[in-house]
Amino acid sequence: MFENLVWAMGSAPPSGQAAGAPDMFMSFFPLIVIFAIFYLLLIRPQQKKAKEHKEMLNNVKKGDKVITSGGVYGLVESVGDNTVVLKIAENVKVKFGKSFIAAVRVNQEED
Repeated sequence: MFENLVWAMGSAPPSGQAAGAPDMFMSFFPLIVIFAIFYLLLIRPQQKKAKEHKEMLNNVKKGDKVITSGGVYGLVESVGDNTVVLKIAENVKVKFGKSFIAAVRVNQEED
C-alpha cells in the first residue's frame, strides 16, 4: 500500500545534483543575512569607536583638558604608559588609568 509513496520519496532528483545542496544553502541563507546585519549594525561601529578611543588615548599630552569616565574634569599634568596624572583643583593631583579617560575637552565653556 505504501510502496509507491516510498519509491516516490526515494527517487533521485532529475537534474543529477545531490538532493540536499540547494536546500542546505537556502536553510543557511537567513543565518548568513542575520550575521551580515549584525556585523554592519553592531560589530563594525563598535570596532571603529574602540579604534578612535585608542587613538585619542595615544594622543593625550600634557596640558590637555580631559573628562574621565567617572565624570571628573581635569588638566593633564603628566602622561605615562598606562597612567595619567590629572590636576583637578589647586594643589590636588590624582593618578588615573589611561583607559579611564573618556574624552579630551575641546569646548572651553565648562571652565
